[in-house]
Amino acid sequence: MSNGSSATQFLLLAFADTRQLQLVHFWLFLGIYLAALLGNGLIITAIACDHRLHSPMYFFLLNLSVLDLGSISTTVPKAMASSLWNTRAISYAGCAAQVFLFVFLMSAEYCLLTVMAYDRYVAICKPLHYGTLLGSRACVHMAAAAWGSCFFYAVLHTANTFSIPLCQGSALDQFFCEIPHILKLSCSHSYLSEFGLLVVSLLVVFGCFIFIVLSYVQIFRAVLRIPSEQGRHKAFSTCIPHMVVISLVLITAMFTYLMPPAISSVSLDLVMAVLYSVVPPAVNPLIYSMRNQELKDAVWKLITGWFFLKQKSSSA
Repeated sequence: MSNGSSATQFLLLAFADTRQLQLVHFWLFLGIYLAALLGNGLIITAIACDHRLHSPMYFFLLNLSVLDLGSISTTVPKAMASSLWNTRAISYAGCAAQVFLFVFLMSAEYCLLTVMAYDRYVAICKPLHYGTLLGSRACVHMAAAAWGSCFFYAVLHTANTFSIPLCQGSALDQFFCEIPHILKLSCSHSYLSEFGLLVVSLLVVFGCFIFIVLSYVQIFRAVLRIPSEQGRHKAFSTCIPHMVVISLVLITAMFTYLMPPAISSVSLDLVMAVLYSVVPPAVNPLIYSMRNQELKDAVWKLITGWFFLKQKSSSA
């Protein structure tokens, strides 16, 4: 194709050539997708319905679950359809929508994780000021700022990426439309503007990472000064899941985007993309509920209440 404006479709990377392996990939992705829907759906419903969880930490966790549902729904259903129907094609508009939604939801999730680090810092290091610094209005403003700024950020990335002339074919070496793989199809130096935007993005990501690290340095210093072992355990139980989620997203994403071309390969890119785009939304509910007794109790109450209502309606 001569340029981006004349493109009608792109070809995504096929997981396998044989029909049997394609079906294996379909069922594997279906299982992961259903686990993500169930886990995040339970967390959203439990937080919304249980008044004991109406606090800043759980408000941000609810937003995170919504973003997880959106991000995994952006990539996995199309990948499942491609494996099931043995097709690689994605329309130009569909590819642009996938880029926009993926950039928007993933960047908003990272911003929200940064806000959640601040929430834990205030809760542990400045507990007397928690209600003042993180009131309901402040929480809504911070969440709205994360969603709004990342929306415009995604618009800028998407418009810039799809304004670049493309002449290196239409095949993408990835199972979803990802900006670096689209830029590989460019035949001019106009991709440098998008490269500059990516550099600015990395600087912002690095700045947020430094903020998170400094926050947790202060948190650990404060936790180690808590005289009660039970108090230290409770503080760590609210921080460790957040740290695990941040590490999982950052390590895999940074390895993908900063990996030297000499060691890069299609299969390695595919594995790393699955690790940072598919796995976190599915395992985040498990990570956050594993060490959080309040959340586990709320989810269990929701499940038992649903079964009770179902049995009551069936007996009636």
